[in-house]
Amino acid sequence: MFDLPVRRVGVFGGTFDPPHLGHLVAASEAAFECRLDEVVFVPAGDPWQKHHLNVTKAPARLAMTALAIGENPLFRISTCDIDRDGPTYAVDTVSDVAAEYEGEVDLHFVIGADSLENLHTWHRVEELCKSVKFIALNRPGHSRSEVDTSFGVEVEFIDMPAVDLSSTECRQRVRDGQPLRYLVPDPVAAYIAEHGLYAA
Repeated sequence: MFDLPVRRVGVFGGTFDPPHLGHLVAASEAAFECRLDEVVFVPAGDPWQKHHLNVTKAPARLAMTALAIGENPLFRISTCDIDRDGPTYAVDTVSDVAAEYEGEVDLHFVIGADSLENLHTWHRVEELCKSVKFIALNRPGHSRSEVDTSFGVEVEFIDMPAVDLSSTECRQRVRDGQPLRYLVPDPVAAYIAEHGLYAA
């Protein structure tokens, strides 16, 4: 029996509320620059760092994420965080995604470089850093020198195109009656409109 080749897999977690073109560009750039075989989008179930926010229900965020990635063969979705009871922690996400593959996987956690600055606040961070490498997306106007790379974390920095966009901004535009076209994929915009998401 032949051993299965080691797959290089990106793990891209988030609330995706809603998923926008910046998310897709980030995943695509990470895959290209770091030679990933696949990027797994993992919508959060109960994001512990956003308990103070009114996060859209998981089924709607999952549906929008599926619409956003479409039929791109490089992307897939894992529902592990939604299926798991309790708060969503990256260390559990990584373990669950690894279990979805036969054979060995080389996991890379895709995040913004600014989020990496708060790594010391993450749950069981030392355990996480032993099980995964990080791909830090250096956003426009953010200096790499500000990033804390302690805990023995392995980080590969990549510069992504200047897509200055956030889910918060997308939600606010809907509340203000402004268009989302060219900011989110058309099927996502249609879903938001059809289900009355984010309306004032």
